[in-house]
Amino acid sequence: MDNFLDNMNGAIGAINDVIWADWVLYVVLGVGVLFTIWSGFCQFRAITHGVGVTAGRYDEKDDPGAINHFQALSAALSATVGLGNIGGVAVAIALGGPGAVFWMWVVGLAGMALKTTSVTLSMLYRDVSDPDNPKGGPMYVAQKAFASWGLAPLGTAVGVIFCITLLISAITGGNMFQAWNVGQITKMAFDVPTQAVGIVLALVVGAVIIGGIKRIGNVAGVLVPFMCILYIAAGVLVLIMNIGAIPSMFKLIITNAFNPTEAAGAFIGGTAGYAFLWGMKRALFSSEAGQGSSPIAHSAAKTKEPVREAVVAGLEPFIDTIIVCTLTALVILSTGAWDREGVGETTFAGTPSFTQGDEGWHLGSFGDPDPSDNLSTETWFVGLPSKHKVAMETTGKNWANEDTVFIVVETSKLDEKTGTKLTKISGNVEPLESGGFVAIFDSPVESETAPTFMSEDIQVYKDYPGATLTAHAFDRAIPGFGTWLVLIASWLFAISTMISWSYYGEQGMVFMLGKRSVLPYKLFYCIMIIVSTLPIIGSDKELDNLTTLGTGVMLWANIPIMLIFGGIAMKAYHDYGRRLRSGEFKPHASRSFNDMSEE
Repeated sequence: MDNFLDNMNGAIGAINDVIWADWVLYVVLGVGVLFTIWSGFCQFRAITHGVGVTAGRYDEKDDPGAINHFQALSAALSATVGLGNIGGVAVAIALGGPGAVFWMWVVGLAGMALKTTSVTLSMLYRDVSDPDNPKGGPMYVAQKAFASWGLAPLGTAVGVIFCITLLISAITGGNMFQAWNVGQITKMAFDVPTQAVGIVLALVVGAVIIGGIKRIGNVAGVLVPFMCILYIAAGVLVLIMNIGAIPSMFKLIITNAFNPTEAAGAFIGGTAGYAFLWGMKRALFSSEAGQGSSPIAHSAAKTKEPVREAVVAGLEPFIDTIIVCTLTALVILSTGAWDREGVGETTFAGTPSFTQGDEGWHLGSFGDPDPSDNLSTETWFVGLPSKHKVAMETTGKNWANEDTVFIVVETSKLDEKTGTKLTKISGNVEPLESGGFVAIFDSPVESETAPTFMSEDIQVYKDYPGATLTAHAFDRAIPGFGTWLVLIASWLFAISTMISWSYYGEQGMVFMLGKRSVLPYKLFYCIMIIVSTLPIIGSDKELDNLTTLGTGVMLWANIPIMLIFGGIAMKAYHDYGRRLRSGEFKPHASRSFNDMSEE
């Protein structure tokens, strides 16, 4: 089983190396800049006019569609504001450093133009023949737009290709990434089996998605504002507590976006290019900019003006990336969680040694700590080579079986991505029969010569994969607070994301196989929630493999559609802007969000 999983991860990694080549990131960013200039900086109109549209100032009851602008934005945001904002940002900083945040901002701003363009096209070519279930998205754009050029078979083929990539992304990033993170954070908080978490999530998500887009819109209209306010308020509280560090954090983000980040504490260093890579990947995953997924939700909006809903869609990356992701990043950086110190002081009776095996260098044989050592009951142990040990004092939370830790060593091999010769050796915490815990380090290290420790004071770091790093950051500010906050937020964010992505995948199935495929798809979708919480995925990198695959294949399918038909979208956008400036559209009194969500 382990060999199969290793081979699968290796195969997915090889595919990701191709679809996420550096030039692909430049193309996506370039397309965002293209539509930013072509639209005359549509970001400004989204922040101004888009807010008024979302507030219902231009709504008409007889407009075609199933849900209002606020519900459509909430449904789309429920897919974007999710574990990517909590766990994805943490992954970007843990692997790419503070500079990754700057590139997340860049993608967020460019993403506003990508969203506006993609949603404009989907609204122009959507199908409203069934008023209760409008259908739209890049697959319908390809099908109808190519047909208008006399290329109907090509349009259908391109639409099917997009739907296949949509399903891959729905199952991986929209589903498995969310459930895995919730399973990890819940296990960390209460030591609840992740499989039990998966079953509960599957039941909750299944109960919502069975009701279709109207139920999803109603649930999202309540859930999204609540969870955003809760999370933002908590983040602002932590930033107020660390207000003096905020200016230096912004300086750190900007500086490290263009310069290598030196190793510090748990962070082993990273080049500017590595920061760019992780910032782009995580921002694209979090905001879905360029993927073409959120136009499916927006296509259900009630409006007779296609561009009007597109302007609302432009708000998504601003809320998701510029506000929520930045808040998470500042909490992680200002509390020092990203370059945190070791979990305790170390003591040993000699110099630890390495032995070379077929797979690389390993730490030597292990021995349990000597029971005769005068160590308090507040001390836990980490095993090093024979008769060498590390004494770690607790940091307010007892260890649990299968907790992961790591130590940092220097090898002879320079990692071009991080710009250093440092690497991590991972270990798992296991209980001792005599009481306490021991961590066994068994991961091999590739090096031409034996790895070396940075100093005799060997630091052991608790590993915080995904959302657990964000929880740790909040805990550093307010002990015990982070675990509860991120636990609650993770459940809310994950559920909201999974219900919206289920709808996206459902629409892809309808396009390819018709309505008869919906029920089997929903059952399979819920089963995969449970599968993702089984002991299959064990680290940030394995998790990134899946989400990177889903995001990447959608970009490859949707970006060409946007480039081919982008002129049509821009013509409609500028025509709407002209009529808006001429006073053709008269706003009326806005309504409360509660009134809008009840329509």
